[in-house]
Amino acid sequence: MPVREIRLFGDPILRSVTDPIHRFDDSTRALVQDLVDTVLLPGRAGVAANQIGVGLRAFSFNVNGRTGYILNPQVVEVRGEPEFIDEGCLSVPGFAFPRERFPWARVVGVDRDGQPIEIEGEGLMAQAIQHEVDHLDGKLYIEGLDPVTKRNAMRDIRSAEWFRS
Repeated sequence: MPVREIRLFGDPILRSVTDPIHRFDDSTRALVQDLVDTVLLPGRAGVAANQIGVGLRAFSFNVNGRTGYILNPQVVEVRGEPEFIDEGCLSVPGFAFPRERFPWARVVGVDRDGQPIEIEGEGLMAQAIQHEVDHLDGKLYIEGLDPVTKRNAMRDIRSAEWFRS
């Protein structure tokens, strides 16, 4: 399956809430394979389906040597005091901004056959879980920045070469 192109800030699909997956067939398996192939490129921790132009609730991850995916994910638990972490996004390339994330998170969903699965983790895995579920809810990480940082981030993003083209 192919590595899919990442949609960039400004693409309306990134602001759209994704739909749950109800059919677990060859098209679902192809989506999972595309998500996994796309996240395996260096420097990628997670890819949400809407980042590759698909409005379905699914994401893949590649964190600390662990690669996988989850369909219809719902964050069911977070732990710890939120911490500021420099966070970037494939849909906002070339930038990282400090935003708060919980240091531990757990998500439940299903696999490509509709069987229940869960993913949990701390550090980068917790950050990826929260970041990707936000994508599936139509939210970009810059929405969680404090107001001053967000204003400066938006100025920087608007001046980026990829944004102007």
